[in-house]
Amino acid sequence: MCLFWQAVTVNNNKRPEAHISFFMFFSVFQPTKVINSLALYGIFQHFCVLKNCKYLQKMSHPIYFVSLGPGDAELITLKSLHALQQADIIYCPSTVREPDKILSRAATLLHKLGIKGDIHLFSLPMSKDRTKAIKVYRQLFEEMRLEQKAGKRLAVAVEGDAGIYASVHYVLDLLEENGIPVEQLPGIPSFIAAEAAAKLHLISQKERLVIIPGNITSDELDMYLSHHHVPVIMKLSQCADIVQDYMESHPQYSYHYFENISTAEEYHSSHQAELKRRVFPYFSLMIIFNEQTRKDDSAK
Repeated sequence: MCLFWQAVTVNNNKRPEAHISFFMFFSVFQPTKVINSLALYGIFQHFCVLKNCKYLQKMSHPIYFVSLGPGDAELITLKSLHALQQADIIYCPSTVREPDKILSRAATLLHKLGIKGDIHLFSLPMSKDRTKAIKVYRQLFEEMRLEQKAGKRLAVAVEGDAGIYASVHYVLDLLEENGIPVEQLPGIPSFIAAEAAAKLHLISQKERLVIIPGNITSDELDMYLSHHHVPVIMKLSQCADIVQDYMESHPQYSYHYFENISTAEEYHSSHQAELKRRVFPYFSLMIIFNEQTRKDDSAK
């Protein structure tokens, strides 16, 4: 036992593999005391933490992909909030609207939450061509890999839910492929916050929910709405003409439009005449219901 503690004391700033090798040596030559050795190794691990064993600390921090929810600071989960509070560096997506104006809804939300970590913005090109965006993500991956190796606690702040149309998930995949531990924390997506704000019954009985990423045709909408589906169209600005034309030719359906949900600029309308003329911004979505099939199902 004395030899064991001496080895730990002398080498507590070295890589723990040396201690593990010594522990195995100790166990081999004292086979009747293996259980005691295991207990000692548990004490050794605790001792390393107390002695600030940097190697173990570096390997113990996963990178958190934190879902911020739709925009209201009160709608973030406690687990996500705790991950942000503990992070040394938090990466937030941003966009450049004007030459000298950088916007980051994620960073704004972090300030509202009182987060004190170092916030790093990364600018995302707003284009259907993802070549430039992927280049940004690869650069972000390299930076995060080095910071994590240096022992920093890292988090990536993602609006909505990190698993729903979040292109930053590409970075998570790269980290996992390179053996870097990550965790993905869930959040409230915008369409869930929208149906709650409007007090809608999103799906009922036989209905199925279908999420559409801004590319839809009239024929597809016909198919969904005639077969007990509730379409939720995200990225609505990408198919505004198709949706507005469909409203004109299919006034029998209920159209619930939302933009900037859970923010000070939140807007909701179901008035078709107004929606046919409205310009849909990037942060907008629409939920469409076939009220007649709902009534028919309720009567059965």
